[in-house]
Amino acid sequence: MSSLHPLPSRRFPTSGFVKLDLSQKIEEEKLPGYVAEDYFPVYIGEVFASRYQVVSKLGYGMSSTAWLCRDLRSLDHGFRTLKICVRGKPPAHEMAISDHLKASDDHSGKKLVRLVLDSFEVIGPHGKHTCLVYQPLGMSFTEFQDLCPDEKLPKDLIQRSLQLILISLAFMHNNNVVHTDISSNNILQGVDDSSILSQIEEDEMKRPIARKVLADRHIYYSRPMPVSTGLPVLSDLGEARAGNHKHRGDIMPGIYRAPEVVLNMDWDCKVDIWSIGVMAWDLAQGHHLFFAKKDRVLDDEQHLAEMVSLMGPPPPEYLAKSDKAAQYWDDQGNWNGSIPVPTQSLEKREQQFLGEDKELFLNFLRRILRWLPEERPTAEELAYDDFLMQPVLQARAST
Repeated sequence: MSSLHPLPSRRFPTSGFVKLDLSQKIEEEKLPGYVAEDYFPVYIGEVFASRYQVVSKLGYGMSSTAWLCRDLRSLDHGFRTLKICVRGKPPAHEMAISDHLKASDDHSGKKLVRLVLDSFEVIGPHGKHTCLVYQPLGMSFTEFQDLCPDEKLPKDLIQRSLQLILISLAFMHNNNVVHTDISSNNILQGVDDSSILSQIEEDEMKRPIARKVLADRHIYYSRPMPVSTGLPVLSDLGEARAGNHKHRGDIMPGIYRAPEVVLNMDWDCKVDIWSIGVMAWDLAQGHHLFFAKKDRVLDDEQHLAEMVSLMGPPPPEYLAKSDKAAQYWDDQGNWNGSIPVPTQSLEKREQQFLGEDKELFLNFLRRILRWLPEERPTAEELAYDDFLMQPVLQARAST
């Protein structure tokens, strides 16, 4: 809803910042295949759609740049995140998924999924760009993990966060949407206290960020988001799939791929459950569950050999569904790959927990790490797993 009294735009400093060497590549310029003309030349202080004033740069990627804005026309004059997509790549798929989920029935997980709040187009010097508006969120779990001792998240934070993300997944799966890209990069901290966003705005007013000043644009450094304590939010629906049917095709970040994806089988929402398990390991242990590389290149055979070492051999009926399985297993279902199966186990590799904590954590993982997708629990079932419910059960026992 628009305010009857729009907030006047502010005048941001046009001097007093560090001008960086023009020969130094920074931010999006360092991306492979970067073409300057594909990116809209955003300036801090600029107002988009007569409404969203840019106050700081938040980040960049292959498909967009992200900016913190103040909504001059909303009732609360609050902050929003503005994603300005590169030229010629309208995010029609993400917008369609978001619209589908926005139109769905209320669910406790709905507010834990980052949906598009508004969208519009702008014409840049070299063409049209789509702009998406979102709720502002804090740093990703990957960034937060980098700040933690040994890059390991505390157990209670892992339990609370995974439970809430599973609730967000239950909402998506109930509405026939598979995320397909779950990792700590796409779990963002919620922002309950908007004063940390106001501080970013004031910092830009008082201490403007360093930038390159080019003839046709400025390339700004991104300001890091401070740690926030809001609920975790599942973001980035750009790779999501919708429909009440099985899907096919290569999806998921490499080391997070479920076995049915590696083996070129049909897949469904249970790939998201697999990703939750692999991500849980990463968050708790500070390193990846699967290496999955040969000569530093992602390798399916290495990945599958590691899966066999941790889960045992797959059932023959499972292998029969794959046109790739014969490359790695014989007719009796015995491993026949050129890479030997590593000698390892979850028990030996798990180093973070002791006693009951370790038992609960490994049981949680074993419910997920199954060859047969139908044997993995649903998101709702997994949200009530004993490992995730441990703090609640302990609190009840103590009262």
